Amino acid sequence: MAIIVTFDLPGAGQELYDAVIDRVTGGRGFSRFADLPNPGLVSHAAGPVDGGFRVTEVWESAEALETHAKTFGPVLAELGHADLRPTIIPAHNVVVR
Repeated sequence: MAIIVTFDLPGAGQELYDAVIDRVTGGRGFSRFADLPNPGLVSHAAGPVDGGFRVTEVWESAEALETHAKTFGPVLAELGHADLRPTIIPAHNVVVR
């Protein structure tokens, strides 16, 4: 079952987001899902919010997200965000163009 995941990064900005993506992709950046080392990502959007930065994703399954977290978790910890806890809800409907 697909899931919707929201990561809120209070006090963070685009600099942290870019640093995480840069480390995970080996400096290649992230403009295509193929740039990420873990499959299962359906959609990804990120941007500034009051007091921080937000990332919202749709994953094919909770298992795909768990595999992904093994890659991103250590990087976030290195950058001082080890306590990041996403909001996860089941997806009722996902539309992809």
